[in-house]
Amino acid sequence: MKSKLIMSGLAALGVMAGTSGAYAQDAERDAIAERLAPVGQLCLQGQDCGTAAAPAAASSGGGGEVDGAGIYNNVCMACHETGAAGAPVRGDEAAWAERTEQGFATLLEHSINGIGAMPARGGNPNLSDEEMEAAVAHLVSPVMEVPELGGGEEAAAEATDESASDDMAAADDAATAEPAAEEAAAGGDSGLDGEALYASIGCAACHAAGVAGAPLIGDADAWGPRIEQGTDALYQSVFNGKGIMPPRGGSSASDEEIMAVVDYMVSQVQ
Repeated sequence: MKSKLIMSGLAALGVMAGTSGAYAQDAERDAIAERLAPVGQLCLQGQDCGTAAAPAAASSGGGGEVDGAGIYNNVCMACHETGAAGAPVRGDEAAWAERTEQGFATLLEHSINGIGAMPARGGNPNLSDEEMEAAVAHLVSPVMEVPELGGGEEAAAEATDESASDDMAAADDAATAEPAAEEAAAGGDSGLDGEALYASIGCAACHAAGVAGAPLIGDADAWGPRIEQGTDALYQSVFNGKGIMPPRGGSSASDEEIMAVVDYMVSQVQ
């Protein structure tokens, strides 16, 4: 009887030891997977960016303050640490110089509503204005003095009002330029410098490096099928956006300016 009890006890200890070892191996694998997980995801306007790019609410722990650095690391750094799609790199004073002159409220408004290739709220619609404010503050803190946080919605609303006024003025300018644009569409010579516009309105950011599949300027093989569609089709693709390219390439350029850029890019492969 005693030997049976001893044998049963040893068997039980063996099962427990085996189970404990399996749990330890699982925990180790989970830890390795967590360490190897990517810190961010590149997400451009027009893509299905998902809603899990960052926690809906990130706090610093005890004080309840929003963790701007954590949101930045989860959502923003994929572009702003690498310069992907022309994003200004964090801490690069030269790249941020003109942007910081616009003021923190305008930068916040751009991050909330999107600008250029950057989608609204960095591609995570779950982020609140307060969380966006904290993330932007962390992003720009090396290159500008950040105002006291807490007025995210008010600051963004103020900047949006100013932006709306600018948009109305731009719309008036576009209406004035429409006849000239129609002339250019019909084959007229606008006299605009397409090469200079290509660099200044942001097209070079993608088409000089092939970012996100953009056809490289001068690459006849990449442009051949596109040119076969006709120049008017190319114009419309830029006006309306195509694939991950936002309408007008994310710029405020007029129709005439965009057509001059398209004409320049086509000329590089003909």
